[in-house]
Amino acid sequence: MNSPIQTNKTPKNNGKSENLLLNLAFNIIIPTLILTKLSGEDYLGTKLAIVIALAFPIIYGLKDFLTSRKLNFFSALGVISILLTGGISLLELDPAYIAIKEAAVPALFGVATLISLKTRYPLVKTFLYNDKILQTDLIAETLEKNSNSQQFEKCLVNASWLVAGSFFLSSVLNYILATVLITSPAGTVEFNEQLGKMTALSFPVIAIPAMLVLMGALFYLFRGITRLTGLKLEEVIHHHDKQKD
Repeated sequence: MNSPIQTNKTPKNNGKSENLLLNLAFNIIIPTLILTKLSGEDYLGTKLAIVIALAFPIIYGLKDFLTSRKLNFFSALGVISILLTGGISLLELDPAYIAIKEAAVPALFGVATLISLKTRYPLVKTFLYNDKILQTDLIAETLEKNSNSQQFEKCLVNASWLVAGSFFLSSVLNYILATVLITSPAGTVEFNEQLGKMTALSFPVIAIPAMLVLMGALFYLFRGITRLTGLKLEEVIHHHDKQKD
């Protein structure tokens, strides 16, 4: 299943940050418990357990869409990934398709990141270099003043490769995890339990290593900004002071 943890979303000017515990509950904890504990015929049964377990991350994705009021490509692909998992499971297809799907989704993210380098809107600016995190206007103005704009573009390209690398790492780890864990045929209690175990392990085994690579890309970008602008990090990062009513 492995729905990507949806982070870095900014609700529509309401000042509320995403609840990480709620995110983990809907995307990992609850689906895992349903698949591993309630798939037996004495409880929900294998098919109904799949449907209910997958409903939670889909509901969370819809909630995120209704809150932000805009469609996020990566969230949408995450929902499609969940629906594919449900389809493969309910149609009782070969478990190998789960491993292929698990590898394909983050690989698509990585490919999209690299392809975007050829466009006016590289995705690295969505992930790392955006005005929610950095004072991009100040950075651009200072780079232009120092005649370092071209060098910074090269820095963004390198950061893009690091971001893509984090997705490709996730792809490989996803495939390995799914191949090792899911060995029973779909439609069985054992399959559901293995799918639940894969969901539970996806965060520590896959998300954390990929997040470390992504953080490396962020530090690389910060270092490039401070070196090419001469500004200190605290001068270019947005400081959101919470104002009490």
